[in-house]
Amino acid sequence: MTDLAPSLAAAARRLGLARAELTGYGAWAAKISTAARARPRLRPDPARLILVSAITPTAAGEGKTTTTIGLADALTRLGEIACAALREPSLGPALGLKGGGTGGGAAQLVPADRINLHFTGDLHAITSAHNLLAAMLDNHLHFGNPLGIDPRRVLWRRVVDLNDRALREVVVGLGGPGPPAPRETGFDITAASEVMAMLCLAADVDDLRARLDRTLVAFTHDGAPVIARQLQATGAMLALLRDALEPNLVRTLEGTPAFVHGGPFANIAHGCSSVIATRTALHLADWVVTEAGFGFDLGGEKFFDIKCAGAGLTPAAVVLVATVRALKLHGGAVPADLARPDPVAVAAGLANLDKQLENIREFGPVAIVALNRHATDTEAEIAIVQARCTQLGVPFAVSDHFVTGGAGAEDLARLVIAHAERDGVPFRPLYAWGDAVETKIRTVAQRMYGARDVVLEPAARRDLDDVERLGYAGLPVCMARIPTSLSDDPRRLGRPRDFDLRVRRVQIQAGAGFLVVLTGDIVRMPGLPKHPIAEAVDLHGDTIVGMK
Repeated sequence: MTDLAPSLAAAARRLGLARAELTGYGAWAAKISTAARARPRLRPDPARLILVSAITPTAAGEGKTTTTIGLADALTRLGEIACAALREPSLGPALGLKGGGTGGGAAQLVPADRINLHFTGDLHAITSAHNLLAAMLDNHLHFGNPLGIDPRRVLWRRVVDLNDRALREVVVGLGGPGPPAPRETGFDITAASEVMAMLCLAADVDDLRARLDRTLVAFTHDGAPVIARQLQATGAMLALLRDALEPNLVRTLEGTPAFVHGGPFANIAHGCSSVIATRTALHLADWVVTEAGFGFDLGGEKFFDIKCAGAGLTPAAVVLVATVRALKLHGGAVPADLARPDPVAVAAGLANLDKQLENIREFGPVAIVALNRHATDTEAEIAIVQARCTQLGVPFAVSDHFVTGGAGAEDLARLVIAHAERDGVPFRPLYAWGDAVETKIRTVAQRMYGARDVVLEPAARRDLDDVERLGYAGLPVCMARIPTSLSDDPRRLGRPRDFDLRVRRVQIQAGAGFLVVLTGDIVRMPGLPKHPIAEAVDLHGDTIVGMK
């Protein structure tokens, strides 16, 4: 049994975890066994779940992860039993443009380099399980295709946990004699894998098995669905995912326990850490601070309509992260000028803050605005944001956790303690899962994004015919959309109005339990920027340098 570092062992003890309930991954991380979730809760009162979301972000992000960590640290400083529940970082953004997913400054998880690069191997297990199914499907085609799969209607693509635009569209089956004939397919990033979504939404191993079994992978020549169970792939997939199903425990710089498990992106998937990790955290702590990717209109909406509605979770409050620089961008400032004082642009950008607060109110929980302070913010700019929150009757705090850690988020933590619903209030889903699919898409587009209407392209109409014919119309919708605008046009910042949302395709993800709605020009395999972070990463002795 691996000895845990004293700091991680102390974080585990804060949650009442016994050493026998942990499997160490080195001294710095541990898997939490199912036994910890099965035993009675040690805390006297139910835990409160706090969602951290954000206004529409800039390309660099507005600090949801740092705010989540800083808030958890601050609650701990105030004597509460708190933990963070975060997604696992992907190598794509970690080596691409945005950087790692462990926070930063004084509000981060440690050791950041190990968590950002490989971690406990969960994403590699998901990649392997996903690609095993692809290999077994192609193997079935090679050995006579007894199920009668139409090679032109194979839905299951491959995945890799890197940004690689050259793999978006590929041809397989070249080389060697005999079938299968070459066919077009492609790669998605692992964060967009349906296996990732299944693992993150599964209640337990039996639920994950059932999800894997029912995964739609292709159609026959007669148009009948082919699922993974028919390829006899799910047992081996589940074996590959055995350890990945257990949540991971690490700690913050200040020693607060943090669950890091699952990593779906919110622009192309549902954007939340796993249900198992969330339920485990709620079983062990009094406060669980979690986050959902990108702006509330993307990750926040899916957190409520997919994760909470499916798992029976009830958040006690939503912390909406805003930054002066993002408000400037939404108010008309150019990216090169975001560090310069510009109260006029800040005031103009408040329209985006207003819309995201309206979006939170659609679901019902209390909203609290956290201004993630940057060194270039002026008091006049901060006062503009505070005045708008006062006008709207929304609790507001400036948070300086990046510089000072939990101490800088104590004002925010006090607001959360004061305003979070103690027993939770059932939220209002944006739509009923039984609504017509087009109605669900239109509801999200109009009420979350402010769209005038949706326009379904012919391919999307054909997809909806399949959805109805096969009986999948009762699934929720998972909107895939660019994250930097409320519309599907990245040039339309602030609060766009009078636009139509273009829907290209609707993909059935029966195992995950939702329909992926591809809008605008969204892609499921990102590319690298002109100068990716990977150019600066290096190994000096035993130390990794250059990570962000």
